[in-house]
Formats: sequence, C-alpha cells, structure tokens
Amino acid sequence: MKKGKRYAEAAKLVDRASLYSVADAVAIVKKSASAKFDETVEAHIRLGVDGRHADQQVRGAVVLPHGTGKTVKVLVFAKGDKAAEAQAAGAEYVGAEELVPRIQNEGWLDFDVVVATPDMMGIVGRLGRILGPKGLMPNPKAGTVTMDVTKAVNDIKAGKIEYRLDKTNIIHVPVGKASFTEEQLADNFHTLMAAIIKAKPSAAKGQYLRSVTMTSTMGPGIKLNPAQFA
Repeated sequence: MKKGKRYAEAAKLVDRASLYSVADAVAIVKKSASAKFDETVEAHIRLGVDGRHADQQVRGAVVLPHGTGKTVKVLVFAKGDKAAEAQAAGAEYVGAEELVPRIQNEGWLDFDVVVATPDMMGIVGRLGRILGPKGLMPNPKAGTVTMDVTKAVNDIKAGKIEYRLDKTNIIHVPVGKASFTEEQLADNFHTLMAAIIKAKPSAAKGQYLRSVTMTSTMGPGIKLNPAQFA
C-alpha cells in the first residue's frame, strides 16, 4: 500500500531498529500526528499466549485516568428502577425487549458500549450474532453485565476501555488523542499496561509481552521496549 508524503515525513522520526521508552514514544507520536483532525493514539500489544485456549484468554477493562477523548454513547438494557438509574447516570439509550427488533431489523447501532443487568441477558443474547462480531456484547469480565448500572455508565463515561485478544493474540485499544499532553498519554498508557500485566493468565508460559507498539491514526508504528513494563 502506497503511503503519502505526510506519512513518509512522520516515518523519518522513527528509528525502526530502536525500542523506545513510553516518554519518547509519546513525544514522537505527538510530533508525527499531522492530520487535519485530532488523531487517536492507539496501543497494539502482542502477547505470548494462545487465546484459543480458555485458560490463556486475556480480557478485561480499565478506566484510563484521562479518558479516551471520545464521547462514548452508552446503551443500557434494564427495566424499572435500574432503567431509571441508567438514565440518571447519563446513558444515551435505555430500554428492554423493544430495542431488539430495532437492532435486528433496522440495523440500528448508534452506540459504542452496551451494558445490561443480569436479568436482561436472555433478551440481549438474541442479539449475539449482531453485537458479538462488533465487540459490543455485554460481558461480566468487562463490568458491562452488572446490577450497578450507575457505576458502569459512570466508568464508561470517565474513560473506561475494554481490552481483549484478537485472533492473532494482539490487543488493540485507544489510549487518547494526539491533542492530549505527553503526561496524559503516558499516564493512560502506563495504566493500560499495568492492567494487562495484572491480567496475565497463570497458564501463560515464556515471554508474556512479545511486542508493544504505539501509533496515531495516520502515523507510523513506534515500538516500545517491553522490558520497561515487567
């Protein structure tokens, strides 16, 4: 794939043979993010696990201290008091069975995170084939299946992100925006890495952090030294 002139200029800032500290990587990411929009800064972490085995799965959620810089729309499946609680907490959409045909038949997906009370999971389960592939299915490990909908919505609005392995055992997550200060991006990155290290499965053998890369939406990948997180 041919890269543009702007990318070529940004790539000159990165020494492919080097492994960077978080502080240096953040400084380069901010310099290389030159698009006309506020680029998202992402982390791509390859782990030495095999996600096909249940005992080597790595999945969870963490609240980034400075948020992601993105306004997140939350859909909550709840009834009665819990529905009122979700609305009071600031969820954009709250409902129950009536939302199923809207999502199934009308293709409505104008939300970023789905939260559900445990008693609603039978209904939400019907949407598994739509929500699952998009990573939107509520999950107890991520704190999105819970009776405490107020905390769930508040955490998400505060910058909670979910991390999980893809099929190639890599985690891809946003850690902020290029407009963030270097300190904010470094804080968010360290918080994410601490959570992933804490989530290391006991069945994982050998080197857990195989590679850690930071990049902006349009910028080059910057490889970090995994040893700094050990």
